[in-house]
Amino acid sequence: MPVFGILERNGRVSVNVLPDVSADSILSIAVRKVKRGSIVYTDKWKSYDTLMFCGYRHMKVDHDVRFFRGKVHINGMEGFWSYAEERLIKHHGVSPRKFPLYIKEMEFRYNNRERDVFDTLLNYITDLVA
Repeated sequence: MPVFGILERNGRVSVNVLPDVSADSILSIAVRKVKRGSIVYTDKWKSYDTLMFCGYRHMKVDHDVRFFRGKVHINGMEGFWSYAEERLIKHHGVSPRKFPLYIKEMEFRYNNRERDVFDTLLNYITDLVA
């Protein structure tokens, strides 16, 4: 199941399950999540090439050659995928029907990893009831 992830440098991650890995699917999320004119760092996946035609500065890194080129790297996003995989691997597979929920849970946990998740959820629920 394809998943697209965006991480603001030193910021929050956002992940979405996609119907496919076409440029159209990727761009539909990118234009909703990323301000035009922003610098977007990616790996060499061919569907990202259209980003530069949509108002983004596109910098890419070729992992076959090296994992960074100065400030051009995707180490933060790779860190999220590692974080999510480490937590999901213990389930020995997740049903496709429930996978979107699991990946959104990983997004929430990653974005709140410095906080006590129990207190965060309790505050959220309390705010909903009030």
